[in-house]
Amino acid sequence: MVKPNIIKTSENPLQTIEVEVYDEYGEKLVKQIACERPLTVMLNWKEVVTLMTLGSRPESLVLGYLKNQSFLSDPDALESVIIDWQTHTAAVITKENTEHLEGALKKKTVTSGCGQGTMYGNVMKQLENYQVPQVELKQSQVYAALKALTHYNDTYKKAGAVHGCAVCRGDEVLSFVEDVGRHNAVDTLAGEMWLNGESGEDKIFYTTGRLTSEMVIKVAQMGIPVLLSRSGVTQMGLDLAKKFGITTIARAKGLRFQVFTGAEKMVFDVKGHLAD
Repeated sequence: MVKPNIIKTSENPLQTIEVEVYDEYGEKLVKQIACERPLTVMLNWKEVVTLMTLGSRPESLVLGYLKNQSFLSDPDALESVIIDWQTHTAAVITKENTEHLEGALKKKTVTSGCGQGTMYGNVMKQLENYQVPQVELKQSQVYAALKALTHYNDTYKKAGAVHGCAVCRGDEVLSFVEDVGRHNAVDTLAGEMWLNGESGEDKIFYTTGRLTSEMVIKVAQMGIPVLLSRSGVTQMGLDLAKKFGITTIARAKGLRFQVFTGAEKMVFDVKGHLAD
């Protein structure tokens, strides 16, 4: 096999960055978060998809994606892979005839979800100057919601391998759903709220999954001002949460949590380190 020419216009980007967060008692901490960035894949200069990635091995990522999607079949036909982090693009040039993939490529870029294909750019344009309703949140409300949520996750407790998402109001879990992917779960709850004509301004959105850009975008679209996660947050998720004015709380388990955005809207009303 003749390996393709790998061309990189710059070094691979940072994998993590330091950010200041506030713990459950309002004390400032410095933590590392993962960096997330878009990488638009071009096949013979036709846009295929935009992947959200750390960017550690982009050439392998795009080739693996194209191979797994059956867009590429002959490794000896590969000519070059051009990675350009200034434009966030990865161009794969091949001698294979890809004209027959025109229909598949068009379908992929139209129907792919947030953070993929043309959908990501369209959604961000719609949300360009959007801000969720700004509300005050009490530390005790976070604890109450987390306690109420311990009664759920039935499928996860029995079998694992699923994510759970919920819409809460205070300590009331209005709706909870589990699915094999966190995006399926959040879309289910968004659909319920839309069909029922519910607004998000008085609600908290909870997920067991990490807070990537896609998750933050979906919660912004729902108009929910507070995003609560058992997992961590990515750099791009953090940037978008700041843009939309979403209070972002991650690493939330038991009596512990970390406020990544919106600490100025938090009321720390529980005295003493109850988690110690």
